[in-house]
Amino acid sequence: MQHGLVKWMTFKEAQEANKKQSRPLLIDVYTDWCGWCKHMVKTTYSDPGLANYINTYFYPVQFDAETHDTIEYNGMKYWNTGTEKKSPHQLAVKMLNGQLSYPSTIFVNNNFQFNLLSQGYLDVKKIEPLLIFTVENVFRTTQYETFRENFERTFYDTSKIKDDVKWYTINEALALQKTKPKKIIVDTYASFCNSCKVMSKTVYNNKDVAKYLNDNFYLVDLNVEFKEDVEFKGQVFKTGQVPNYPFHPITLEMTRKNLTIPSMSVLNENLDIVDVIPFYLDEEVLLPVLHFYGEDKYKTMKWEDFLKEFKEGKK
Repeated sequence: MQHGLVKWMTFKEAQEANKKQSRPLLIDVYTDWCGWCKHMVKTTYSDPGLANYINTYFYPVQFDAETHDTIEYNGMKYWNTGTEKKSPHQLAVKMLNGQLSYPSTIFVNNNFQFNLLSQGYLDVKKIEPLLIFTVENVFRTTQYETFRENFERTFYDTSKIKDDVKWYTINEALALQKTKPKKIIVDTYASFCNSCKVMSKTVYNNKDVAKYLNDNFYLVDLNVEFKEDVEFKGQVFKTGQVPNYPFHPITLEMTRKNLTIPSMSVLNENLDIVDVIPFYLDEEVLLPVLHFYGEDKYKTMKWEDFLKEFKEGKK
């Protein structure tokens, strides 16, 4: 089997490396007779940019679904019990849920608790959102198809995006707060974060989300590499103020010293941080969150009770 530009590992090598430094696994399930498997190596896995991304953020494994090697994976041993040349390996049957289609690509994260299976040939455009979904922990909050649609709108179909939401710098929002107090939403992100771009372009610009934000909040665009000094609640935050911390220290303050990219911080009219919500949020998740804090429901209701009430009201 050819390798392309991806630096493939064995299952043993990937799992040993993962013990030292945690990364997601990308498992390419193939067979020697599969033409599309070979084509995916020659095209997708030979794209320099894509291969570099996979080599940097994943432990990539090429898995022959018909090998007769014994494989230990996630604490269990698997082997091939068949006698015919094309008999499938136990691990292939398990990973593919009995649907033996090649090529198949499996994305694994969260200490082997998250597994996403994509079957069939993937070109660069199709595999990109799968990679981002796995690496940037989008799977923790959002269904893949929802994210994929927003990803494609952000990077490939930008004509459908309208910039309806009003953004402010943190200094602009704090200045406005002195004369016209409002709650503040701080979107902490990084320029290298792709799910941040998707959330900024599509989720915040969702018609209902944008309207509610514009009416009830100042929405702050906070890049971790922001350079200006910020005075917040009597304290001045400056770039380089925190030793060995590469980003603006106001990002630590806004995320309660637990920076995750992206993060959404909710501040009340007194500039108290009432909540910090990590990871990408889609429209369906974000809108009730905004109402929960925008209408001060968090003061009197549990989130679970409010969410049930909110969903019933939307029916």
